[in-house]
Amino acid sequence: MIKAIIFDFDGTIIDTETAWYVAFQEAYRAHGVDLTVETYAQCIGTSLHSFNPYDYLVTHLHMDVDLDALREWVQRRHTELMEAEQMRPGIRHFLDSAKDSGLRIGLASSSSERWVRKFLKQLDIEGYFECMRTADHVKKVKPDPELYVQALECLSVKPEEAIAVEDSPNGSKAAVLAGLKCVVAPNRITRLLPFEKVHRMADSLDEIDFHSLLSEEQELIR
Repeated sequence: MIKAIIFDFDGTIIDTETAWYVAFQEAYRAHGVDLTVETYAQCIGTSLHSFNPYDYLVTHLHMDVDLDALREWVQRRHTELMEAEQMRPGIRHFLDSAKDSGLRIGLASSSSERWVRKFLKQLDIEGYFECMRTADHVKKVKPDPELYVQALECLSVKPEEAIAVEDSPNGSKAAVLAGLKCVVAPNRITRLLPFEKVHRMADSLDEIDFHSLLSEEQELIR
């Protein structure tokens, strides 16, 4: 029986990821460098360990760049771009439906808790989540499954009793490795990336009937 639903944050609840890519792409272009989606994808839904877009121009391309100025410009540009972003379609409906169905609701994010809570408060949905696990709680973020493992423990449910909602390959891989069924609604950037096997994919959660999804998953685990 499905007892819980666990949401990713960045790119899933609100599309912070496309704004980051656009900001970095513009900054790189100002230095004569084309930042491809394939290169940038290394840090989507995970840490900056594999690819740090702030340092890359200096550490890998050996360019003379003021990194403090670059960081300040990118973060300011991201803030500007985020002013036009709203909660992604279907999120509120999924949250309300989960609550009405008696499901426990959690969040598992590779970002910091401070970052996540800032947006949840702005969107007025912080109260839906009874458990949040972020980069502050784990040694390894996605695609490592630890965030989901901890969220499951916090919600007191087994992997087969939960559904994850994700937007990125790194996030969906983490959910599947933790044993959850994973629904993916990629955003404008992540829909360009290759995904491994997931259980359901749609352009947005608006295209998925929550109660039908729940019924289908209940049948699969009987």
